[in-house]
Amino acid sequence: CGGGRDYGAVSQRVGYSAADVAAGGGANLGLGCGNPVELAALQPGEVVVDLGSGAGFDCFLAGATVGPEGRVIGVDMTPQMLTKARKNAKDGNKENVEFRLGEIEHLPIADNTADVVISNCVINLSVDKSQVLRDMLRVLKPGGRVAVSDVVSTAELPARLLTEKSLSC
Repeated sequence: CGGGRDYGAVSQRVGYSAADVAAGGGANLGLGCGNPVELAALQPGEVVVDLGSGAGFDCFLAGATVGPEGRVIGVDMTPQMLTKARKNAKDGNKENVEFRLGEIEHLPIADNTADVVISNCVINLSVDKSQVLRDMLRVLKPGGRVAVSDVVSTAELPARLLTEKSLSC
């Protein structure tokens, strides 16, 4: 999906700054559809959970914002992405960021852990969005907040679009 694209340019079109793109290094796969880190208005010392963290791009940006007193937990269901994210974290010396294997419907995180939950173009992929929202609320501390960038459909898609191979990854 997206082969041959300039991921930095794609990321800037959906809301990331050039500095964000440069800071993300090899973690930017150009798969986001917005900038939930900016939407979240993160503060130093906060705990952030990223649903569907992929190679860690948003986690690393969040980690820089929450600083050494904060913490970021990325959750992804794909072992290959976790391997890439953990390598990116190690290579970039991102000590306040960790990655866990899990599904966004059943987060491997204790209740009342997060100040903020972020997600970038992932919730739409879940077949049980209500469960995703319930689990987001479970891991949030009282008064916590959610920042999501995602795609939505406001009308039924034509049948031909649902089966068009070139429109999916």
